[in-house]
Amino acid sequence: MKSDAKTRVRNMTIAVSLVLALALGGCGGSDVRSERGSVTVGVLLPAAGAASRTGQFDKPLIEKKLKELCPDCRVQSTDAKDDVTVQQQQIDSMLTKGVDVLILMAVDPKAQRSSVAAAHEQGVPVVAYDRLAEGPVSGYVTFDGAQVGRAQGEALLRAMGAHAQDGQIVMMNGPTTDPNAGWFKRGALSVLRGRAKIARSYDNIDWRAGTAHTNMSGAIAALGGENIDGVLAANDHLAGGVISAFKVAGITPLPPITGQDAELVGVQRIVGGEQYMTVYKPFKPEADAAATMAVALARGEKLDDLADTRVDNASTKDIPTVLLDPVPVTVGDIKDTLVKDGMYTIDQICTPELRSACDEAGLT
Repeated sequence: MKSDAKTRVRNMTIAVSLVLALALGGCGGSDVRSERGSVTVGVLLPAAGAASRTGQFDKPLIEKKLKELCPDCRVQSTDAKDDVTVQQQQIDSMLTKGVDVLILMAVDPKAQRSSVAAAHEQGVPVVAYDRLAEGPVSGYVTFDGAQVGRAQGEALLRAMGAHAQDGQIVMMNGPTTDPNAGWFKRGALSVLRGRAKIARSYDNIDWRAGTAHTNMSGAIAALGGENIDGVLAANDHLAGGVISAFKVAGITPLPPITGQDAELVGVQRIVGGEQYMTVYKPFKPEADAAATMAVALARGEKLDDLADTRVDNASTKDIPTVLLDPVPVTVGDIKDTLVKDGMYTIDQICTPELRSACDEAGLT
């Protein structure tokens, strides 16, 4: 598994680097100009606080790549604090101020359809980042959601071993308002159906740990915690809520529980034995591809040389898309993926409370 994970990361990085080189070959970033002069790029994220994934990784990586490609570009970044209305107001404000291109990670992809349409009407292209917003999107960058779900399902089955066929699984899915959540779910079901009994499946109203805690508590009350042999949690936030519900119910040992996003707290739970795995999505290739798309669109260029596939949303077909490969990570893979890529240091992962577990995992 270690070798496969390392190979996937290496191949993905090489592929994205080649694609970016083709897209920008011979074109100086400082030449990017709109009719008014210097280009302004709007970066709209659902949350950008230091504790969030987007604040810790996506925002600085996107901004850094934009400045590399276009030193004279102005970058405006916003944090919607996971509020749909706030993000809509931010988009309206940016359009009023005259941005040239938007990179949008939508709080609610469906709710932002009218805002994307408004941008399109003003000649402002929108790059959908990580989540496919509805409306006339000009480009899209994300990780293959089907692969994410399959990786989670396959890992869960391995962890359950002989209990997989006759045991009971609970699925803790993301919200139906996020198209990625459905993508992850379909990928997981393609692996789990016929190979395990899905006793309960929850489509949470949001990605919050508290929501998952409430739903998992309901599953424990209905099924009995000792009768739950595995939980497919769609991301690390939901996994945290699942784990807290088991703890409140006094269930030990915990069944194998999946996750996604390789958040530091999720990685620490994996080291400590509370969470079985996570799905690592190397953020730099994603951020680089989005920034490159934005700069190309601001120059009036097509994305044919950059996008390796096409996808549709509810209103627009054949959206130029870059799909990246996710990497499943269990405790034995942490050093050769997350640490090697510089996402976290050993010191960040291995707190004093986890020192013994880190020693056992070969991290120290």
